[in-house]
Amino acid sequence: MPTPRSVAQLSVLLQSGALDPVVLAEETLDAIEAHPDAAIFTCLTKERAKREAEAARRRLREGRSLGALDGVPIAWKDLFDIEGLPTTAGSRVLRGAEPAGRDAAVVRALAGAGMVSVGRVNMSEFAFSGLGINPHYGTPRNPASPDGEHRLPGGSSSGSGVAVAAGLVPVSIGTDTGGSVRIPAAFNGIVGYKASRGRYPMEGVFPLARSLDSLGPLCRTVKDAVLVDAAMRGLPAAEALPRPAPADLSLVIPETVFFDGAEPEVVAAFETAVERLARAGARIRRQAFPEFSAIFELMAKHGALVTAEAFVLHRERIQGPAAAEMDSRVVKRTLLGEKITLADYLETLAARERLTAAFEARLGPDSLLIAPTLPHVAPALQPLLDDEELFFQANAKTLRNTLVGNFLDWCGVSLPCGTGAGAMPVGLLISAPRNADDRLLAAAAAMESPLGDLSRSAE
Repeated sequence: MPTPRSVAQLSVLLQSGALDPVVLAEETLDAIEAHPDAAIFTCLTKERAKREAEAARRRLREGRSLGALDGVPIAWKDLFDIEGLPTTAGSRVLRGAEPAGRDAAVVRALAGAGMVSVGRVNMSEFAFSGLGINPHYGTPRNPASPDGEHRLPGGSSSGSGVAVAAGLVPVSIGTDTGGSVRIPAAFNGIVGYKASRGRYPMEGVFPLARSLDSLGPLCRTVKDAVLVDAAMRGLPAAEALPRPAPADLSLVIPETVFFDGAEPEVVAAFETAVERLARAGARIRRQAFPEFSAIFELMAKHGALVTAEAFVLHRERIQGPAAAEMDSRVVKRTLLGEKITLADYLETLAARERLTAAFEARLGPDSLLIAPTLPHVAPALQPLLDDEELFFQANAKTLRNTLVGNFLDWCGVSLPCGTGAGAMPVGLLISAPRNADDRLLAAAAAMESPLGDLSRSAE
């Protein structure tokens, strides 16, 4: 396995001339092709990577660097339009789709920053699962899996999480509708940043539920996320975020929902991280949030927003012959949306606004929420393939903590914070209200150092 390197580390080497972008692109593509897990990437964009790397080489040699990301490899979840390729969304039914006429807006933005697109990575079909299982293109193996085991990668951005954790690329861009960036980040022991909805343009991104869809990078450090975030927004360079001292952080641990049924080892790893933050001076309190319970009561009564919107999007597919080519579990989950009425949907949207405002008032203007990203570590694949009911139970539990943030329009960062059962990674989720992304990223960067050696991916 290649030595994992961060975006920032590669940037120093490229900008100094110690590493050639073309050599880096070739090494990256060779490592991907030599990797024993063929389920991580769905396709490689060799010609494009060669062209972009050669352009980066010319700029760097002529002193015309586009910035810190120039020449750095990147992979894309199979939801982003890439010119000349069909966007298949992890599904067989779209393999014959019309090739994209141009790149998605965020793909164009990162190409404009000089990044080298090396390929597309695998995902849950149509992004509709938090586990990362894909019966069509295979399920990537979590690199932290014990010998002889195939642990889940997390979804739906499964290939993104594994590609970064395996050291194949320093960053991959995913989407997050119910946790699909933060879940694979936590399962694989890397950093995942879910931006506020609307922070980036969604043009050319295959949707799941437009009222919930957001984007973000999976990478090795918060600094990497900051660099990529700026470029995705079309900024010429990442502004240096004022990094607060841990003593300036006000952190709130929720006493509602997030710890229900959590594995003891996950709770222990999280509490160890909390102790580190407290010793560094962070102010920490524990608080109940009745809004979190209300979300699940609302879903039980009216159905989930994601299910309603996914049904409308895929209605013709799942009610026609294409359904036979789809993952039956995705079809069953999507069909639940048929029972959700317009009145249910509108009432849920109205309640969402009320609950979001109530949560933000209860949290306060200067605090951030911290909790385990997930209540459990990555489970083994085979039992979930053998038992469909177990699959649905595991999927619901895996999505539980993170979907709260999508419903309430949070931004969030999952940081690795140690290991749980089977020495599998555990994530710590830092969340902030909508559009508080800069404050969130600054706080996450400040927390990386105290957490330090708790993480497999600490650098």
